Amino acid sequence: MLISEPIRVLVTGAAGQIAYSLLFSIAKGDVFGKDQPVILLLLDITPMLPVLDGVVMELQDCALPLLRDIVPTDKEEVAFKDLDAAILVGSMPRKEGMERKDLLKANVAIFKSQGAALEKYAKKTVKVLVVGNPANTNCLIAAKSAPSIPKENFSCLTRLDHNRARSQVAMRCGVPATHVKNVIIWGNHSSTQYPDVHHCLVNMSGSELACFEAVKDDAWLKGDFIATVQQRGAAVIKARKLSSAMSAAKAICDHMRDIWSGTPEGEFISMGVYSSANSYGVPEDLIYSFPVQIKDKNWKIVEGLAINDFSQMKMDATAAELMEERDTAVAFLGV
Repeated sequence: MLISEPIRVLVTGAAGQIAYSLLFSIAKGDVFGKDQPVILLLLDITPMLPVLDGVVMELQDCALPLLRDIVPTDKEEVAFKDLDAAILVGSMPRKEGMERKDLLKANVAIFKSQGAALEKYAKKTVKVLVVGNPANTNCLIAAKSAPSIPKENFSCLTRLDHNRARSQVAMRCGVPATHVKNVIIWGNHSSTQYPDVHHCLVNMSGSELACFEAVKDDAWLKGDFIATVQQRGAAVIKARKLSSAMSAAKAICDHMRDIWSGTPEGEFISMGVYSSANSYGVPEDLIYSFPVQIKDKNWKIVEGLAINDFSQMKMDATAAELMEERDTAVAFLGV
């Protein structure tokens, strides 16, 4: 059997709790393939390096066949060198009493710097996934700061929202989550996102039904279902006193695995991508979550889905929030 060359994968915020749930899955081969060796580059801020050393020890102690090397660092020039994939988890979290624009300003500085490091050190083919919030706008800033890397190589995580929506429908119908496909998250990874099930199919005892037909409760699908998915992150924080980590890590794995291996025939997934040349009237120059299909590591937006007035209104509202975020962030960027 031909053994592939190892790929270089960066995870930032590597001493944090999402990374703690994520790194094992990457190192084990669940993301990039069962015969794809990996070199893990782990970036965090200097005060976190002792904690990062503990994470490295644990990864070593897993004795994994595909994990060729682990490089813990606080230096961007080390972390971003020759990358094949970058998973940018680390960001400035929102602190109590913090204004959203202060949060944006702090994150613009981080993602401008990391975008510049991608530009300077990473392969031009690098696939970049931004997880750290506000993910859509952080992704946009990173992409703008790395002009020679194709814009298509940047995406942000809305797969967690997608998985939440899928699971809510599955529980309601009493089927496994794998029996629910083609839910859509439109827009921002925030409480304005629009979880759309108008094109969703549910496999009920062998036959595929439209979601509205399967659930038989339009008021729930247009009301509490949407609110539950939009507010789920806050509900987890309220219960755990910590933000989603296990489920976020699983969504990151799903997202990156689909980029690497493609989406199944006839299915689409949600991810935040560049809005240019879309047929849904979403303004240009945004990172906006769309339904996408992926083949040969390239995504394309699923075109031609019918959008009713209810959906259009919600899609427009989340676009408006993203435009406002972008304009605030770009002003801080000084471009």
